[in-house]
Order: sequence, then C-alpha cells, then structure tokens
Amino acid sequence: MSTSLARIAAGLQPRGDALPPAPWRDPYEAASADVAAYIAELEAACAAHPRSADLRVCLGIAHAVNYDVYHSMDALEEARTLDPENFWARIKYAELHSRLGVLDVAEQETRRAVDLAQNPLQLALARKQLKDIRDRKRTSVRNVAWTKPLVAPALVLAAMLVLIFVANTWR
Repeated sequence: MSTSLARIAAGLQPRGDALPPAPWRDPYEAASADVAAYIAELEAACAAHPRSADLRVCLGIAHAVNYDVYHSMDALEEARTLDPENFWARIKYAELHSRLGVLDVAEQETRRAVDLAQNPLQLALARKQLKDIRDRKRTSVRNVAWTKPLVAPALVLAAMLVLIFVANTWR
C-alpha cells in the first residue's frame, strides 16, 4: 500500500458531517490496486463503525469507481437505511440510478436530496443533477415502467410458436 494511501486510511474515522477523503482526485486515473486497497480499508472501517452512513457512502463511491455496481448499490442502500436524512447517501444513490438509466428513481431520490441540502453547495449540486435527469428524461432516454402484466402476450406468443411448429411438422 502506498504511503499516501496509508495516511488516508488512518483518517477513515467518521468526522461529523465531513466524509473521509478519497485517495484520488480523478476517478478515471485511479489505479485499480489503490482502489481495491481503499475499499478494503473502508470495509474494515465500516465493520468498526457499523452505524456510520458516511463511511458507507464512501464505500459505495469507491465501489462505483471500481465499476462494481452491485456492491456500490448495496453500500448506498445501507447508508440510506442507516441515515434516511443523509444528503450524500441520497444524492449518490440517485446519481448511480441516473447512470444506470433508472431515471424515475433517480429523480425521486434527487428531489429528496434537494430537500435535505444544508448549504448552497449541496443545493446547487442537487439542482444540477435534477436538471440533468429531467433533460435526459425529456430527450433521448426511454424509461419504461413495467407495470402491465406480460402473461397474455406471452401466452399468445407461445400459441403462435406451437401453431408454427405443428404446421411445419404436418408437411
């Protein structure tokens, strides 16, 4: 582990409203070994502080930087469960859904984050994210809600396939 990462890992204790720092400035430039080491340190810190939503937010972000969507989603959902009023848990959970294309959930969570913003920076960040999500909903992204049952179309398709099979075997 690099010395800078070791210094950062030593400071992973939750500090009020501040989140622990990440060992990289640009997530696209982060070395995968450094990210994996940081994730291991965050997981240990989460085990030591099981009620810290901030540490779980950081863990979710680190998993997202490591392109591990499922673990990122799990960590952010746990952070939201631990502290439903946590701005960063809401905004990052919404951002992940936005990147996955689940824009209805992203918009709902971002609206909640707007309500939870405690300073102008958080409010501006949440409003910009909300604007981006609404722009994407209006323009190119189709957000299909699977609310209708698919039993009838599936039965019709199965019947058609059976008829085609019978017609082909009868010849």
